Amino acid sequence: MASIEQAELEQRRGQIVADVKHLVERYRAIFDWDVPDIDQGLADGLILAEIRAALDEIQRTLAG
Repeated sequence: MASIEQAELEQRRGQIVADVKHLVERYRAIFDWDVPDIDQGLADGLILAEIRAALDEIQRTLAG
């Protein structure tokens, strides 16, 4: 049986995904302003890598 926390998270999963997509699009727009001939696939990969790194750092901070 799922814990209360897991059940609550499952209800919010779609919103979390939408929020992260919005964050990627926000930084995608910043890249577009600064670099006119951007490789969008490469930029998306770099943005996602930085978001993953930030999440890892946040997790370490919260756990420590």
